[in-house]
Amino acid sequence: MAKHLVVVESPAKCKVISKYLGKDYAVRATMGHIIDLPEKEFGVDIDQDFKPKYTTSKGKTRIVRELKDEAAKAEDVFLAPDPDREGEAIAWHVARSIVGDNVTVKRVMFNEITKKAVLAAFDSPGDIDMNKVNAQQTRRILDRIVGYKLSPVLWSTVFKGLSAGRVQSVALRLICEREDEIKAFIQREYWSIHGLFDYNGANFSAKLISIDGRKSGNNDENPLLPDEASVKAVLARLTNEKFSVTDVQRTQKSRKPYPPFITSTLQQEAAKKLSFSAAKTMMIAQQLYEGLELGELGAMGLITYMRTDSTRISADAITDARAMIQGLFGEKHLPGSPRAYGKSKNAQDAHEAIRPSQVNFEFAPERVKPFLSRDQHRLYELIWKRFLASQMENAVFDSTRADISGGGCVFRASGSIMRFEGFLALYDETVEDTTDTGEGQNEKLPELKVSDSVNKTKLIDKQHFTQPPPRYTEASLVRELEDKGIGRPSTYAQIIDTLKRRKYTNVENRRFSPTEVGYMVKNTLINEFPAVFDVGFTADMELTLDKIESGDADWINVLKEFYKPFADRLEIVRKSIKDLRAQNQEVTDKKCPECNENNLVIKWSKNGKFLACQGFPACKHTEPLEKAAAIPVDEKCDKCGASMVILSMNGNKFLGCSNYNETGCKNTRSLSIGVSCPQDGCEGSIVERKTRRGKVFYGCSKYPKCTFASWDRPIDKKCGHCGNGYLVQKDTKRRGVYVRCPACKTEQSSPDSAPAEGQP
Repeated sequence: MAKHLVVVESPAKCKVISKYLGKDYAVRATMGHIIDLPEKEFGVDIDQDFKPKYTTSKGKTRIVRELKDEAAKAEDVFLAPDPDREGEAIAWHVARSIVGDNVTVKRVMFNEITKKAVLAAFDSPGDIDMNKVNAQQTRRILDRIVGYKLSPVLWSTVFKGLSAGRVQSVALRLICEREDEIKAFIQREYWSIHGLFDYNGANFSAKLISIDGRKSGNNDENPLLPDEASVKAVLARLTNEKFSVTDVQRTQKSRKPYPPFITSTLQQEAAKKLSFSAAKTMMIAQQLYEGLELGELGAMGLITYMRTDSTRISADAITDARAMIQGLFGEKHLPGSPRAYGKSKNAQDAHEAIRPSQVNFEFAPERVKPFLSRDQHRLYELIWKRFLASQMENAVFDSTRADISGGGCVFRASGSIMRFEGFLALYDETVEDTTDTGEGQNEKLPELKVSDSVNKTKLIDKQHFTQPPPRYTEASLVRELEDKGIGRPSTYAQIIDTLKRRKYTNVENRRFSPTEVGYMVKNTLINEFPAVFDVGFTADMELTLDKIESGDADWINVLKEFYKPFADRLEIVRKSIKDLRAQNQEVTDKKCPECNENNLVIKWSKNGKFLACQGFPACKHTEPLEKAAAIPVDEKCDKCGASMVILSMNGNKFLGCSNYNETGCKNTRSLSIGVSCPQDGCEGSIVERKTRRGKVFYGCSKYPKCTFASWDRPIDKKCGHCGNGYLVQKDTKRRGVYVRCPACKTEQSSPDSAPAEGQP
């Protein structure tokens, strides 16, 4: 029997750490939190200094019992959850739940799951940091108070099932306010003129930047060229003008490499480069951190801890990185001394930056690629390249700027040539939004000198319109949250996931826009609780939590200072619930057909809008907001014999009995896509279905008798390459629509180009 019990959160860690520690150590997983506030009650005693009522998490009773039994037989217990506040809280809950008085408890932490780091942690264990525990406990209680007390306000004024998250609602506020800016934006016209010039046979372009000394201001209230008439006037005056060079500026510019990833920048860059959601990025990063089987290399974690706000790097990692850079690119790509990156104003700086745990050729992305999934490899390669590039030499450019004048107008040309690629030999960050620099951009300008004459070959005018601020992407929203100090690295993915899951936002073309429900939630919370959902207040609360962690603030006093004004405001709002509810309801001019006294009002439920009597609860009449026209089909109801029709509800189309309202026949079934089930011997047809989370898939109408299912839309064509009975239509952002055989993977560009039978 093992002498020592080691407790971690995940089974993946168990497997790797067990190999490092040997048979004297039993490594067990809690599978996340084992203790939490109760699900179905408030669980915080306000009058007893906010004492939390902790209970065993749902489904964790057996795990707690087994851990308790093993702890009773062990000489000591090592608690090794993640090295952050949440991990510290898990360690504390485990110690209180499973460890008796006669067992020694030790806390071990490591920033990377490698043999060296794990063994070093076990050689020098410490104690549970109660300041970290209290900081996490304060966050949890704050979130419970806000969510538990304010969600019923939303239920009473909008509809049941909504949630009022303390931080997520501030993020929703940012999205709604950006949408308001877009709606209020007034588009303005402006024009630009580019000149094409020739100097001794070399062609280059330049952009008009001033007229008679008045500078360009295309995006201001007073643009240089506001309309087509002003453009025509300039073109007319320049028809026969001669041009010459009036100014030349030559400079050498350098670009410094980017710092290694922290949580927020990893999420942003993975969104831009790999199209990963924040949640997906963190899930895959967790897998890379916890450890994977790497063949002859053994099992180990490939990256350091992925929840961090620090760009700090250990001396050993920097030494290894410099050796790798020299081996890959040579001495000239290596700076004279290691690079260090400054600490941001809100950073806790508790852990290193996100980097490869082993920086050598054995663990290069291409070497470990066979052992990783495609997404794991892509994210690991991104982290690897960013880290190495952060210790490389600057990129150097020769830049030239020349002003070309004639007829009182000045055109500006600029050119840039890379003289030394530096870190760009390995990595360059994705630029999400591009802006007009106001200059003619050329890769290289001819050797121009002041007073040189140049020939105008063409003037090109172009109409533009000012653009509203862009909607947030996941990357830009994470950046905004970080810049404003809202949330912390471990919370960004959860905030975004909640906004999408609660349907407070829509995501179209990877950009967020608020739904009607999102707007109502935001307006209710912000109008009635402006202090709680103020951006500045939320950021200050994060700093206060940091003070609790460092021992500079008392967690009970922090909660008391928050709760008194919050409770006072809540009491006022509760007294005006009826008025608030009326604000979220639109009164129609249609009379209630049941009581014939009150008008119908537009209400909301989790299924969308509907009409209800204004006299509720005395009159409980409801009806659909819009009755969609039923489309008849050539099918009979197999229950009552009436005709079937295509119905639409909540955006979903399905077949229903035409006598539903007359006889109470409730027969419905999914709408066929016109393709027979490809399973041998099955007489069913393929229908479109949705998972519980709303994702579309295709299955057989004879389910559960037939279990055929496909994420891709089946096409009733035989594969001419392998003879498979059907093809599928795929639609991706990168490639668009194309057709593929699910058996042999033969591809065509579109459904119409699918090969006929017998053709490859």
